Amino acid sequence: MDQYPTIETVVNDARSRIEVRKAEIDEARKRRAAIVAALRKEFVGSRHYVNGSIAHGDALTPLTDVDLGLVISNDDGVYGPGKKGPGELQERAASAIRRELASEYGDLRVEFRDRKRSILVRFRDPIRKGLPDFTADVITAIDYPGGRGLYIPRFNAWDRSDPETHTSLVTGANARTESVYARTVRLLKHWNRQNGQPLCSWNIKALALYCVNSEDALVSSMRDWFHYAIDELRIGETEDPARVADKPIKLNASQTEVVKKLEDASRKLEKAITYDLAGYPALAQKELADLFNDPEMLPAPSRDAVLREGVRLHSAPHGKPSKAFGAPLLVTSAAPGAAAAPAAASTPVRSWGQ
Repeated sequence: MDQYPTIETVVNDARSRIEVRKAEIDEARKRRAAIVAALRKEFVGSRHYVNGSIAHGDALTPLTDVDLGLVISNDDGVYGPGKKGPGELQERAASAIRRELASEYGDLRVEFRDRKRSILVRFRDPIRKGLPDFTADVITAIDYPGGRGLYIPRFNAWDRSDPETHTSLVTGANARTESVYARTVRLLKHWNRQNGQPLCSWNIKALALYCVNSEDALVSSMRDWFHYAIDELRIGETEDPARVADKPIKLNASQTEVVKKLEDASRKLEKAITYDLAGYPALAQKELADLFNDPEMLPAPSRDAVLREGVRLHSAPHGKPSKAFGAPLLVTSAAPGAAAAPAAASTPVRSWGQ
C-alpha cells in the first residue's frame, strides 16, 4: 500500500526541489560583483545596493538573473524631475560595464535605450548548461533630496522608490521568522509562475510582510498569505511597504481575475489541510499537486491511492463528522500596516506514521 507523509513534509520536500543551488548563487554573486566594481570605478563616491531574489533569500532554480542598483552622487542637483533625465548616467554606466567586463565576458551585450527602468546586461553565458542567457538588471539612481528613498529611472524621467528599504524590510522578516518568510515566498513565487503569473514577485513579498511574521509551519504561512492577499486585493492594489512610491504595485491581470486565481488556490490548500487532518494523505497530496501545477516540483500521488481513499471517504458514516475532518482552523492575519507579528497558532498537521 502506498504511504504518504504529512502535507507539511510534502511542501518542504517540494520547496527543496525549487531552491536555488549554492553554485548558482556563487556564480551570480561573482558576476554582480564585477558589475558593481565597474560602476564604482566609473562613478567615484557612489554607493550600490542589492535587491531581488538573491538579496532577499527567495531565489528559485534555475537562476537566470540578478538585480542591483547604483546610487550616483548628485550634489550639484543636475539630475532629477524637471532637470536632466537618467539617460546620460545610463550611457556612462553601460559603457563602463562593457569596458571593464570585456576581458572576462567578451560576448557581453548591454542595453538601456527604450527600456523603462534598468540597464540590461546580457552575459550570453548561462550559469549552467542548457539555461537561458544569464542577465543582470542594473538601476542608476540618485538620492531623493527631500527625505527617504531614491529617484529611479522611468524611461527618460524619474520615479520615486525605496529599494534599499525594501531589502531591509525583507531581510528583517527573514531574521524574525528564521527564514520562514523566504521559504513561504519561494513557494508562492513558484505557484505564481506555474499559474499564469497574476502577481509580480514584489507584490507577493510586499503582502507577505504583513502576514508571514512568525516561525509557523509553511502550510500555515501559505494559508495566512492567501487569506490576507485575497482580503487586501479585493480592496485594491498593494501600497508600497516603504511608503515612498507614488503608485501602488501594479497587478498583472484585472483585479477580478487575480482575486479569482487566489481564491481557487486557497480552496485547494484548504482541502489539502482538511484531508490531511482527517487521515486522507493521498487526497491531500493530490490537492497540493493541483495547486502547484508542476509534477516535477510536487508530483501527484498514484491514481490507485487516490481511488482507495476516495472510496473510503465516501463510505464513511454521514452525519458524524470526526473532530479532525471539519472546517480547518482559521489563523488570524495581521492587519494592514501592523508592525508586530500576529499571535497565531500553526496549522495542525497529523504526525507521520499515525
